[in-house]
Amino acid sequence: MKKTRQIAGRNIGAIGLGCMNLHHGYGHRATQEETNALLHHALDLGVDFFDTATLYGFGTNEEAVGQALSAERSRFFLASKCGMQGVDGVRVIDGRPATLKATCEDSLRRLRTDHIDLYYLHRWDKSVPIEESVGALADLVREGKIGAIGLSEVSSATLRRAHAVHPVAALQSEYSLWSRDPERGVLQTCRELGVAFVAFSPLARGFLGDLRQVDGFTASDIRASMPRFAPASYAANLTLADAATAIASDAGCSLPQLALAWLLRDPIVSVIPGTTRRVHLEENLAADRVTLDDTQLAQLDSLFAPGKIQGERYNAASMAEIDQDR
Repeated sequence: MKKTRQIAGRNIGAIGLGCMNLHHGYGHRATQEETNALLHHALDLGVDFFDTATLYGFGTNEEAVGQALSAERSRFFLASKCGMQGVDGVRVIDGRPATLKATCEDSLRRLRTDHIDLYYLHRWDKSVPIEESVGALADLVREGKIGAIGLSEVSSATLRRAHAVHPVAALQSEYSLWSRDPERGVLQTCRELGVAFVAFSPLARGFLGDLRQVDGFTASDIRASMPRFAPASYAANLTLADAATAIASDAGCSLPQLALAWLLRDPIVSVIPGTTRRVHLEENLAADRVTLDDTQLAQLDSLFAPGKIQGERYNAASMAEIDQDR
């Protein structure tokens, strides 16, 4: 039976589809035909949770998702994000209320819809009190333009401040076997407040997939600047992935399915793996049927214990932008 989660009062699949990979981050820009094919195949396979953002492709991803799926709008739960976008070709973090409201209007137009089910503040703009940014999103809820408010990459303290202004439906942060930061506190805070947790990059940007060589990244591939993908660090990290592959074999699944099943052991966690390939989409969705026993879970927790991964997940400048529990 398909695993589901409650987000913003909706019962949706625990495995959604992150759409970023199609147009942003990894040096590839899918054509509209490729986008249509992948997203329609996802719908046919039962995916009912799609995640995009204003940032991705500087609007291109929202436009492509809107073109592909607007005719099927009633069949899925749609999430997008504001507060981080492209301005004159440069990534900008801007959480001012007027900017967030204007961005929402642009997102609605690009997505060809009159409402977005879940609208995240993509990054907290630390020059703007979180209460002001969330207050603007609360206005959008009252206007019916968004169904619920989400936050991305924030700490427990910031989540509590935001939640006091308006209920936060979901928090999205990087979480995987090799990125365990949410376990420092914000996962527990989500449980206390009744906030769903959505894990992005659950396959560690390919590390828990089939990525074995990292010396050929293009300049437009964000992994080229990530310390843990530097060749020496990555070589050390691969020894952990190889050990996890043996655990996957014991569990009767692939390494990506093992990684997703490890996350889905937590009943508040949803995952949104991204891909451009149908075979990977099908493989990821099959993780829904994988069950790990206590021994396998303990092996993975020990193998990927915090401190064993070589290198930070972002460079110093990007890490400074993130609000996280220390």
